[in-house]
Amino acid sequence: MRCPVCRSPDTRVLDKRDSADASTTRRRRLCAKCSHRFTTYERPDTSTLMVVKSDQRRQEWSPDKLRRSLQVACTKRPISAETIERTVEQIEAELRGRDTAEVPSSVIGDLAMEKLRQLDQVAYIRFASVYRAFADISSFEDEVRRLIDRARHSNSVDPGVASTRTAG
Repeated sequence: MRCPVCRSPDTRVLDKRDSADASTTRRRRLCAKCSHRFTTYERPDTSTLMVVKSDQRRQEWSPDKLRRSLQVACTKRPISAETIERTVEQIEAELRGRDTAEVPSSVIGDLAMEKLRQLDQVAYIRFASVYRAFADISSFEDEVRRLIDRARHSNSVDPGVASTRTAG
């Protein structure tokens, strides 16, 4: 593995870990020439998954493209690279579990938005603004309102349960 900084082929593995589902191996590496530390991910080559774009063009599935989009949405947010990687893996596993060789890009976007909504609301809004192509501030406002309503709905407590908690 070549160092991404100095391009030296002389690197060594410092740490190796498998993901929870053992589908990916993460390796921390050190360049012997420039001492740069970097991470690589190893995955098995799997069958080709095609993404059907909105204009009906077909592209090969690229987890790197999704990873970059999530990284942009999560910039300066308290979300680790490992969490982003795990999110990409979960989405890919869900796509491959559909038993179809073609997946609409809208499905990928919806899955990514749902994962981000659960992780970080700011990252969710950032991703949604690009994915849904917000044209103006009212589009942002509408999405934020939907997010707030959804959060209120999911946090609402059954009145019967609340009364038993306060009694006593």
